[in-house]
Amino acid sequence: MSHKVFIDGEAGTTGLQIRERLEKRPEIELIRLSDDRRKDTEARREALNAADAVILCLPDEAAKEAVALIENPDVAVIDASTAHRVAEGWAYGFPEMTEDQRDLIRAAKRISNPGCHATGFIALTRPLVELGVLPPFFPMVATSLTGYSGGGKAMIAEFESGQGRERIYATGLTHKHLPEMQLYAGLETAPIFSPTVANFAQGLIVEVPLHLWALPDAPDLPTIYNILSAHYAGEPFVRVASPEETAAATSINGDSLRDTNQLLIHVFGQEDGDTANLVAVFDNLGKGASGAAVQNLNLVLGLEETAGLL
Repeated sequence: MSHKVFIDGEAGTTGLQIRERLEKRPEIELIRLSDDRRKDTEARREALNAADAVILCLPDEAAKEAVALIENPDVAVIDASTAHRVAEGWAYGFPEMTEDQRDLIRAAKRISNPGCHATGFIALTRPLVELGVLPPFFPMVATSLTGYSGGGKAMIAEFESGQGRERIYATGLTHKHLPEMQLYAGLETAPIFSPTVANFAQGLIVEVPLHLWALPDAPDLPTIYNILSAHYAGEPFVRVASPEETAAATSINGDSLRDTNQLLIHVFGQEDGDTANLVAVFDNLGKGASGAAVQNLNLVLGLEETAGLL
C-alpha cells in the first residue's frame, strides 16, 4: 500500500533531509511541486489536501497558514516549526517521552515535531520529574553545543564561507524552545538555557548539571542512572550509556551521531559524589528534526517505526 506524503518546504535544510529519507521508500509516494509552483497557494492547497500525511518545514506563520489550507479531515499533519508545539489539540512528537506517547501520536491528526534542544532537555529531565526525583519547582539550568546547520541557510553560508565563529546566542534567555522545554519536562518554570553554535555542521550536545544534594531526597548517581536506563530500556533510538562506557568517555564529540536518529545519554559524575551532569548527544537534523519527523510519520501512517532510519 502506498502512502501519499507532501513536504511543504522541502527546499529547506530540514525538508531536504526528510525527502532524502523518504524518496527511496517504495511504500511512500511523494507529492512534489515544481519550483515555480512551490509558493503558489492553490497548488499548495491541492497538494496539502491530496496527501495522507503532510510534513511542514516552514516558518511559524507560514506553517499556520498551511494548516488553515487543509480541509480534508483525513490528512495527518506533522509540523516541524515552533508554531504548534505547545498548542492545544496537537500531540507532541517525542514517542519516547512517556509510556503512552506513541499511542497519542498514532491516533493524532496534528503532531508537532519537537525542537532539537528541547528533545535533549526533555529526554534528560522528564523521567526524573515523573518519578518525583526532580521536583517541578526545582530551578533548572541547561546548556547546549549545536552544529551550525540548525541556524538555516544564512548561518550555513556564514560558516561554510569560513566567516562563522563559535558563539553563545539567545543571550536574552528567551529561546523559542523554552515553552516546550518547560511544559513537556513537567516544570513550573522554564530553565535558564544557554546555547552555543559551534563550527561543525550537524550534531548537538545538551547538558543538564545537577547538585544532587540540593534535590529533596538527595539521590545518588546510580539512582539517576537507573531511572533513565529503565525509562529508555528497549528503545530503538534512545540509549543510556552504561557506567563503564561513560567512565571511558573522557570527551564527547558533538557530531558523533551525525546522519542517524540515535540519541545517546550519559550520566556523568562520581558514584560517591553529590553532583551529576546529564548529557544527551544526537544529530540536530536527525533525532532533533528530520529523523524525528520521519519517525512520527511512520507512526501516524501505521508503518514500522524504524523504517528509513538508522
